[in-house]
Amino acid sequence: MLRRINIQNFYSIYEPVEISLMLHANVAIDYRSAPTIDNKRVSKLLALIGANGSGKTNILRALAFVHWFIGFSFTHLQPDEKLPVTPHFSGQNEPTTLEVEFDYKNHVWRYDLMLNTQRVLHESLHRRNHNNRFIYIFKRDWNNTEHSYDIRMKEEFDFSAKEAQKVRENTSLIATAAQYNQPLARSMTRLNMTSNLTEMGRYSFSAIEQILDAAKRYHEQADTQQTMQDLLNEWDLGLSGISVKANKHTNKKGQEQTFYIPYGQHEINGKQHELPLYDESSGTQTAFTLLSRLLPILKSGGLAVIDEMESDLHPHMLEELIDLFISPETNPHNAQLVFSTHSHALLNTLLKQQIVLVEKDDELNTDAYRLDDVKGVRADDNIYAKYLAGAYGAIPNLS
Repeated sequence: MLRRINIQNFYSIYEPVEISLMLHANVAIDYRSAPTIDNKRVSKLLALIGANGSGKTNILRALAFVHWFIGFSFTHLQPDEKLPVTPHFSGQNEPTTLEVEFDYKNHVWRYDLMLNTQRVLHESLHRRNHNNRFIYIFKRDWNNTEHSYDIRMKEEFDFSAKEAQKVRENTSLIATAAQYNQPLARSMTRLNMTSNLTEMGRYSFSAIEQILDAAKRYHEQADTQQTMQDLLNEWDLGLSGISVKANKHTNKKGQEQTFYIPYGQHEINGKQHELPLYDESSGTQTAFTLLSRLLPILKSGGLAVIDEMESDLHPHMLEELIDLFISPETNPHNAQLVFSTHSHALLNTLLKQQIVLVEKDDELNTDAYRLDDVKGVRADDNIYAKYLAGAYGAIPNLS
């Protein structure tokens, strides 16, 4: 469960930005939050709100990057390939720093990463002990004099020191150790997270490719497909169901490939009609693809990071998606949703502690602050109306 993330010199974020999902003890307890392993409360929802170009996507991208780096940097990067990070204009010669704190397997963990496009400069994993102190599990620091890494590892991270010295400069030690079946590393690479962002930003797939990708996921998880159908039917999209059909194709090399094509089912006067999903409305397509990411997280627990959550969706449908994470019936394992949105009506649905306002200053540096950090915000305020009136900042300057 995500507790907080700290970001510095990452795309539009130059000065340190810390985003916390932890709630103060005086916040009313309801289903919008969940207990942590140390008997505190953490939000199940976090909405990033601000003007276009303020940097909301870059905050979410930082989460996607850390997840990718820990899990896939070993397999996705060639040995001489540059790391896919871009520093701020003001920090071209400075490193990017990312820090994530989270609950996992009855412990509080912290992962620290400092890097530039050439190499990892620092990487470490820490676990909090009974004295509330973070104790390192491993540390890896670039020694510019020796042109190698200084590595320290506790016994529980039983990875060969000789192999650790061979870890590529553009790769996570965790991702590499997982290839050697180191138990803790393998476990960390399997942290359950989904996103419509990659380490580079938004997926570049076409709408049809995203639909086909979602259809394949539904085919592999029949119970998820049924839940998706039930929800879309309830949301009054004119559907009586959605079917996913296998379509075999032989490519130019003579290899047989299977594609899964979704069809919307429509009942008119007792007669069934079907339409390829990519001929349905953009809202129906978006709901179909978005649920393919959210439902598995809701089923097993984890983190969903979604940019522009409301894209092509009716506001009422967006509220229904949010409710899936609030209700313990649809979210039995306290999955979390961190998302950006321009659907400001949600401001009156969420706690003020679940709203992060994002804006960019005159030096094009992204700043972000939780609404409960703004002085004078009362629990009974009409947050939606006050935000639109500019009382909290983080709105476009169109004058």
